Amino acid sequence: MKMRLIQNMSTIAEYPATECPSGRVIKIAVIGGSGVGKTALVVRFLTRRFIGDYERNAGTLYSRQIQIDGEQVAIQVQDTPGDQVNGHNLNSNEQVKRSIQWADAVVLVYSITDCKSFEIISHLHQQVRHTHADNRVPIIIVANKVDLLHVKQVEPHQGQKLANMLGCTFYEVSASENYNDVYNAFHVLCKEISKQQAPVNTEKRRSSLIPRPKSPNMQDLKRRFKQALSAKVRTVTSV
Repeated sequence: MKMRLIQNMSTIAEYPATECPSGRVIKIAVIGGSGVGKTALVVRFLTRRFIGDYERNAGTLYSRQIQIDGEQVAIQVQDTPGDQVNGHNLNSNEQVKRSIQWADAVVLVYSITDCKSFEIISHLHQQVRHTHADNRVPIIIVANKVDLLHVKQVEPHQGQKLANMLGCTFYEVSASENYNDVYNAFHVLCKEISKQQAPVNTEKRRSSLIPRPKSPNMQDLKRRFKQALSAKVRTVTSV
């Protein structure tokens, strides 16, 4: 199944559920600071490939179908422009805010080579929880670029401690060197979302397209049939 790519989304288009046999759509927003490797993570997960050079802040929407517990499911992953913190305020553009509102789940990404990208994770988490006050949207934290140990600024225990404090699952990955770790982080998240979503009843959906006659009409038909049958019986008797 090929990955579909839609460039520079000013609004987020929905994946046509009719193109997926199950009618299921999973929507994931990937957010974090600029240059942390969000696009590389998304493309690695969906295609297995790593491409080192991307246009930054493209805000691309990717979509394709994947297998989850034997079921074909449509998945949309919204890459987003990088966020920054000025003082104590998080500067998120409108696309990031729309992406959070739209998403079934959120991936918070920082780079172990950039302490500032780590520092904004708690701000981003707060923004997601403020948008989804019911806490039904799963959030995971992904530390990217773990292969770049020679320029590391954030230690593993720092990421794990923050994730524990925020109640999130924590992953350390290298989008450039290890596909399996990236795939596992996203796939486990997709399975969690899939369990939360109510299964689509295709029979019920199909039957809803052709409404059944209301019971008064059926009763009327039965009454007319009985009248016609009685009239026929009377005619035969009189003869």
